[in-house]
Amino acid sequence: MTPDPATLASLQRRILWLAVRIVDAANHDRPSADGLKVGGHQASSASMVSLMTALWFGHLGPEDRVAVKPHASPVLHAIQYLLGNLERDDLTTLRAFGGLQAYPSITKDRFPVDFSTGSVGLGAVAPLFAAVTRRYVDEHFGARPDARFFALLGDAELDEGNVWEAMADPIAQGGLGNVTWIVDLNRQSLDRVVPGVKAARLKQMFAVNDWQVIEAKYGHRLTAAMDAPGGDALRRWIDEMPNERYQRSLGLAGADLRAYFLDGADAAVARSLADVADGDLAGVVHDLGGHDIPTLLRAFREADDDPDRPAVVFAYTVKGWGLPIAGDPMNHATLLTPEQVADLRGVLADPDDEWAPFPDGTPEAEVVAGTRRRLDRPVPAPRPADVPVPDEVGLRPRKPASTQASLGRLVARLGRDEAVRRRMVTTSPDVAVSTGLAGWINSVGVFHHARTSEATEGQLLRWAEHTKGQHIELGISEMNLFSMLGQLGDAERLHGERLLPIGTLYDPFVCRGLDAFIHALYSGARFVVAGTPAGVTLSPEGGAHQSSVTASLALELPNLTAAEPAYVGALDWLLCDALDSLANDAEGGAFYLRLTTRELDQAPFEAAAERLGDDRLRADVLAGAYRLHEPDVEGPAVTLCASGAVMPEVLAAADELASEGIAAAVVDVTSLDRLYVGWRTAMTGAIRRARRPRRDFHLARVLGADPGPLVTVHDASPHAMAFLGSAVGRPVVPLGVDTFGQSGTIADLYAVHDLTAGLVANAALAALDLVP
Repeated sequence: MTPDPATLASLQRRILWLAVRIVDAANHDRPSADGLKVGGHQASSASMVSLMTALWFGHLGPEDRVAVKPHASPVLHAIQYLLGNLERDDLTTLRAFGGLQAYPSITKDRFPVDFSTGSVGLGAVAPLFAAVTRRYVDEHFGARPDARFFALLGDAELDEGNVWEAMADPIAQGGLGNVTWIVDLNRQSLDRVVPGVKAARLKQMFAVNDWQVIEAKYGHRLTAAMDAPGGDALRRWIDEMPNERYQRSLGLAGADLRAYFLDGADAAVARSLADVADGDLAGVVHDLGGHDIPTLLRAFREADDDPDRPAVVFAYTVKGWGLPIAGDPMNHATLLTPEQVADLRGVLADPDDEWAPFPDGTPEAEVVAGTRRRLDRPVPAPRPADVPVPDEVGLRPRKPASTQASLGRLVARLGRDEAVRRRMVTTSPDVAVSTGLAGWINSVGVFHHARTSEATEGQLLRWAEHTKGQHIELGISEMNLFSMLGQLGDAERLHGERLLPIGTLYDPFVCRGLDAFIHALYSGARFVVAGTPAGVTLSPEGGAHQSSVTASLALELPNLTAAEPAYVGALDWLLCDALDSLANDAEGGAFYLRLTTRELDQAPFEAAAERLGDDRLRADVLAGAYRLHEPDVEGPAVTLCASGAVMPEVLAAADELASEGIAAAVVDVTSLDRLYVGWRTAMTGAIRRARRPRRDFHLARVLGADPGPLVTVHDASPHAMAFLGSAVGRPVVPLGVDTFGQSGTIADLYAVHDLTAGLVANAALAALDLVP
């Protein structure tokens, strides 16, 4: 049963107070050691308070999930406090270390958060991809209880391009009637009042993408005035009034408001308001649907009516509603003064205890208790039993092979293992074939929530769509790829099933999806993503399809382990290790494989396996590096450290140096990330314990007692590997790609970037000159 509107209105006033006070306490009560403003968004919270009160206390069910507009986090904190999920002392910790986060965070907040927000636009689309994931889980593991997925977002947030990329993606078309976006249409961005024409355009854009478009525009008092005799003129007048003018009216009341509001209006508009007393006028003409709880609840129920189409609710609100800064175009980051807060305390708070929830026995307390019972989620089922992922597939080609093509073969072969296959799901932004997934897709089909299509025979890719398909094909949007991976990689928390997601994309365009990539990592999602082809080795494609910064980005991103194997056997071990971590480790992050189209002779790897043994070699590969080539001459020593596609030139350089009496060892760096973590862990331990640093990190063990300098060689920015020298205290000469490339052969481009065998050998000679 829907709670009484008057009780919900009382609830929203208390939530408004708590949200305002949470920000006020952080800025005015808590001592500031560094003198910086703590910040917070009281006006943005106020515009959302009615929407969130109606949603939580009048509409949500236990399985529903909500992404909350970042700047409305104090409202979420207030609601969670009333529901008993936060303690009173928590309310004074906003933006303090270990306290309530500035924006909702899955991994950092003290209460369960459905979706991390904070990066504008990304939290908004997360529920859409979560709904796709729920649909996938239902089809492959059995139906879960019904769930709806909500996003609360600001109208200015719709300026973000990723919102429209997500809405228009084919995977979001049809069957997502459980998705509702609720737009806080307060007509303000950070710096200005948004022109009114924008709202009409937004509605059209949703409509042409086959979304239900629902408005909560006017509240019941203003609607009554518009429905009264002569009210049509009032409706036209307000509908056609520029946003800027309406916003200016929010600071007026009484006779001043009447004079301003009716200036230029025809007599019919004045007559429609003639019976409204000056003291009541603001309560009528400022009565917007986004602050009228019965109107909002009707809009939310209407959104549920169509089971196939997602819905957007445009809720017209006032930024700063109920506060003395309401409607001020510059109120976005404005903090109420202590005097203004004191005035509100007398109106909105419990007179005896400003932090108090509602006393037992009151209608409000009964609604809160009923909501707590209604939203109580059952205890999660035990985590699925460990999936026995093999240590290796055993793909060791005798002919030259590329890691890009081999990834697809490895995925297809892993799919022969029923336990692994059941949980593997792949996704790609319209590049599945060119990134090597054709064999896998031919085996498992393409996921579609309803349509079934027969495979196209006689083609490399037999594109069969059905509900049991295990490849999710996206449109050409890397933002959508990482948003999709983020939700697939969080399926256990939200939907009760752990998946093994693998995404592929063109490596140069990792940067295009970087914001969503970071958001997925920040949210704790776990997946494997492969970027192909890496570097400049797909040389004819030119600079627009060449990547040099991705190795550095991958090294620097938290919650991500990056690897760049040169040889297929190493890729086999690294991929199986990554999937084993996704399947069986309670903790862990995501994995990024930087792969290449260049086919390499696999013989050097097999020679290393024969010399070291598979067990030792595998352990070294997974730790980040192994000794690929040992020198067979006596003389000055140098170590060539390299990753990926440049290995033939590095090995040739070692031979050239040997012919000149220089002992050049070659170390194949399979994961700069793991080498860096091992080194930094050793250093951090020494720093925190004020002890001498350990020398047992893996890089030091692999380099052993080699006395000479290092040359690092990488089809990426040279600085990514440059730290290896400082890690072991040796001179280093880093080689790599530090300008934008152009079309040409590999030989052409490697000559430009000093990556040919002769230039690598010259770098080794220069490195030897650095040794005292």
